[in-house]
Amino acid sequence: MDELVERVDAQDRVLGTVSRRDAVREGWLHRVGVAVCRDEQGRFLVHRRAERLSRFPGHYELGVGGAAGVGESYEQAAARELGEELGARAAVRLRFTFLNRSGLSPYWLGVCDAVLPEVGAPDPAEVAWHDWVTESELRRILRQWTFTPDSQEVFGRYLAR
Repeated sequence: MDELVERVDAQDRVLGTVSRRDAVREGWLHRVGVAVCRDEQGRFLVHRRAERLSRFPGHYELGVGGAAGVGESYEQAAARELGEELGARAAVRLRFTFLNRSGLSPYWLGVCDAVLPEVGAPDPAEVAWHDWVTESELRRILRQWTFTPDSQEVFGRYLAR
């Protein structure tokens, strides 16, 4: 069964409920919440998506997250996905939102902060690999490795704030 999301407008106001599949197929705006995870030393968590995922299999990614369900905030979506994908729990704080037009379809992206003292037990169906990298290492690998389309923009906007 396909998950339900809230279709939103260009100002991020709710228009109604639709399936995520329809939102992507039709190019309807919806919400996605991600957490940029850092450890206590300030390093960034980078992970590689599992090869069996339908969206960007094997790509590296900076944010951990996914579509916000009906009635779910960006923070709630990011926190839920941290648990599902990494087996981790952390407080998340919304840092900024922007209308993301990279990827499979446009969506509002809510980028949150999360400090993780450790990663729990990542779900191998979601995460093939993960590691902590410094800011300078992240700048280098963003140019060298194949990241999801939004990772570069998330990183640039994250540092600008």
